[in-house]
Amino acid sequence: TRTAPRTGGAPPAWAATAADGAGPTCHAAAVQKKLAGAAKTSFLKKCEQDAQTACDARAAEKKLAGAAKTSFTQKCLRDAVGQAPQ
Repeated sequence: TRTAPRTGGAPPAWAATAADGAGPTCHAAAVQKKLAGAAKTSFLKKCEQDAQTACDARAAEKKLAGAAKTSFTQKCLRDAVGQAPQ
């Protein structure tokens, strides 16, 4: 059974958790799910987009602007996406 693709709305809970630094990073979640190839690429792309949305929302909540917003968002994304396993 296929499910309809998500359109709009809040990002999945795992993306917000990764952006909060409390859950697994995108790369760690892909490893846990044992994803490879196109499935992994697609998952990581979606995870990064959801993390960007969550990080932007957190920056807005903190009322950050300019260099402070850029710096915060970059760190938030690094923490949420994580490093690819070596």
